[in-house]
Amino acid sequence: MLERIRSERAPKAIGSYSQATKIGNLIFTSGQLPINPETGQIDEKDSIKWQVKQSLNNVKAILEDNGSSMDSIVKATVYLDNIKDFSDFNEVYQEFFEKSYPARSAFEVAKLPMDALVEIEVIAEVENEG
Repeated sequence: MLERIRSERAPKAIGSYSQATKIGNLIFTSGQLPINPETGQIDEKDSIKWQVKQSLNNVKAILEDNGSSMDSIVKATVYLDNIKDFSDFNEVYQEFFEKSYPARSAFEVAKLPMDALVEIEVIAEVENEG
């Protein structure tokens, strides 16, 4: 059964989409921008490292509040404003995984909403139903 899910610890959607969808034992997140859920803004417009950390914290909140975790991510898709930021992106990204890294694709895109430097979406397995 398809279920729209969310986390109060992640930013509200800025458009007509759900934070995530759960179907079976999989969670599909929408792309998570580096929006601070407390301010509703991208607090550090020029820092790729800060933005990656915030985007991943948003992903983490959605997963943890819905029976999953970063280590249960099957696939991540990353959109970068500038592919030259890939090294700095990767440095922060690897800090979020304890066991192993999921499959991943990364792309440079022409422009992201709110002039973000990064957007990250994932597919993760649900670990428990509680």
